Amino acid sequence: MDGNELRPIANGISEWARRIRELRDEEGFQIHTHNDQSDLKPGQYVLVNAKPLPAFQRDISKESRALVLDRNGFTCQMCGAVAGEPHPGNPGQKTRLHIGHIIDKSMGGSDDPSNLRATCSVCNEGAKNLTLDRPSLTKLLVQVRRSTGSDQLEVLKWLIGKYPIQSAKLAN
Repeated sequence: MDGNELRPIANGISEWARRIRELRDEEGFQIHTHNDQSDLKPGQYVLVNAKPLPAFQRDISKESRALVLDRNGFTCQMCGAVAGEPHPGNPGQKTRLHIGHIIDKSMGGSDDPSNLRATCSVCNEGAKNLTLDRPSLTKLLVQVRRSTGSDQLEVLKWLIGKYPIQSAKLAN
């Protein structure tokens, strides 16, 4: 089944792809995508078995969710997209953040805030239990130095906005 066949069935649900992920990830249905089977194209889905597997309970408290979003600066920790702004990979779509596990629950990870990170819906869909290493300070500085002067100023503005108290102290 592909997305074109699912749209009429979704009956007006605008985020039917997210619902498929919920059915798969939270309710235990074995729904494969192109990430699971190489013979499937993006947007194609296969229900492997109609009987759901036992699903993991995904109970992240509101407090943990708020702590992780604040700690991560309301920014996707995989691609850097900022909540509410146009997504860099999908310009027509605003960035929507989710709380994701660094080590997935299926691999023994916990709901402890130290194992959680903010991810945008695009990265969250593609993560599939992958964990990207954070870039080192040296690599970040090299990237900033290689960028254009206007991009460097944008980074500076963003940092000043993120750390206004520290910026004020440095200015004095």
